[in-house]
Amino acid sequence: MRETFDVIVIGSGLGGLVCATILAKEGWNVLVLEKNNQYGGNLQTVVRNRRIFDTGVHYLGGLDRGQNLHRYFRYLGIADQLQLKRMDPDGFDKITFDGDPNEYPYAQGGANFVEQLSRYFPHERTGIEHYLSRMKDTCQRFPLYRLDSDSVYSLDETLLSTSVADVIRSCTADGKLRAVLAGTNLLYAGDAETTPFYVHALSVHSYIESAWRCIKGGGQIARLLVQELRKHGGKILKYKEVTAFHIEDGLLQSVSTKDGYTFRASTFISNIDPKKTLDLIGDYPIRKNYVQHIRSARQTISAFSLYLSLKPGRIPYRNCNFYHFREERSVWDSIRYRPEEWPSSYMLSMNPAPDDRWAESMTAFTYMHYDEVGQWAHTRNTVAEAGPRGEDYERFKQEKAARLLDALSAKFPGLQDHVDAVHASTPLTYRDYIGSETGSMYGFAKDIRQPLKNTLPPRTKIRNLLLTGQSINMHGLLGVTIGAVLTCSELLGKTYLLEKINQANQYEPLTIDSYGHV
Repeated sequence: MRETFDVIVIGSGLGGLVCATILAKEGWNVLVLEKNNQYGGNLQTVVRNRRIFDTGVHYLGGLDRGQNLHRYFRYLGIADQLQLKRMDPDGFDKITFDGDPNEYPYAQGGANFVEQLSRYFPHERTGIEHYLSRMKDTCQRFPLYRLDSDSVYSLDETLLSTSVADVIRSCTADGKLRAVLAGTNLLYAGDAETTPFYVHALSVHSYIESAWRCIKGGGQIARLLVQELRKHGGKILKYKEVTAFHIEDGLLQSVSTKDGYTFRASTFISNIDPKKTLDLIGDYPIRKNYVQHIRSARQTISAFSLYLSLKPGRIPYRNCNFYHFREERSVWDSIRYRPEEWPSSYMLSMNPAPDDRWAESMTAFTYMHYDEVGQWAHTRNTVAEAGPRGEDYERFKQEKAARLLDALSAKFPGLQDHVDAVHASTPLTYRDYIGSETGSMYGFAKDIRQPLKNTLPPRTKIRNLLLTGQSINMHGLLGVTIGAVLTCSELLGKTYLLEKINQANQYEPLTIDSYGHV
């Protein structure tokens, strides 16, 4: 292995793997350093009781031929290798509430979305159409969402500072419909009054275009990217936690790892939490307002997740996700839950058995504040450094798992009798395996009160150090992929890179959506 590389990528989350694969395809000599035993960050899967569980990627959007994520993945060389299952076209997401037997559907395709939801709100069709139009128009304001190499970002402050709640209120006065239209906000940990509408639009719209489940888990995305990276000469190493930066004359010369190795490169890309990147920069003098920008950034909330192995042939498989709330106000208020009311909301997905008739497992997650596990914050639990957090922590997990399972059983009567095994994860699990400071699900929170601080430029104040990942631009598969393209554009040029991506899709049959767009 060479000691010096063109580019070293620190962290193998989706952003890091996409950056590494792009640059390797473009002829750069690339090395990826990963601290854990598994690549992929939020793409990681875990196996329990011979069942595969996703830790972060429960479904994907925009992967029909000609749609945006498919076009990015086709350039990366993985689109045609993914094992996917299209979710229910007439209701891939269902919004449900305690005491309400209806399952309010999110359907695939703009016209179908309006049609299916209007069956439950026949007098609100115009408002639903207006909501969908606002989402589409907002997404079109982001050139890389539509892979446009000619347009430049010209985002006005009104777009950046309009709250999601204000837009939804402008579409309808119906309280239940407002709750339904906001019902997938667990995708971005939304706050009614501070989260920008563009975050909602960019998080939700691609699923309405098309929604897919990864067969045998989203970890295949990481595996395929690693294969492509290696095919183009790139290298990737596990158990290589970067613990020191060596900076001279404003340039990062090399990095050292916990096991005593030093690696040199001309350029470095950090795919770890920007606050941890600052820790590695240490006391090297850089602009104070830049440091303050990162240090003061608010992290999104973390999660408690439940992984259920089911007895065979007990629960029919539902080819959709459920976003469930105790009541209408819980749609926004559950992010500020009171411990005695926890959980007041959750997202649940199923994985099918091979015959597609029965569910073999379920995954559910709900909000959890990092403070709830603060007393064990000094502990670490990784494969590289295994160590139990103690009996008190295990009792905490068991008690929370039982409460969440009770909530699921209220929606799915008899569920507890069909469960073969229960496993759970807390914000500490997310912190240790994903590397976010407080187990944040979606990186830095976006806030309409500080619209110009909602993103970080890929270039840092160290001239040859760049950033990528969910805290830089947007979270989610599409958001992080676009962010990685922005990072690589700093090295390759945006026009050049977008042209290469579009050329890779030049002979791809296009899908026309209900808006008349490809």
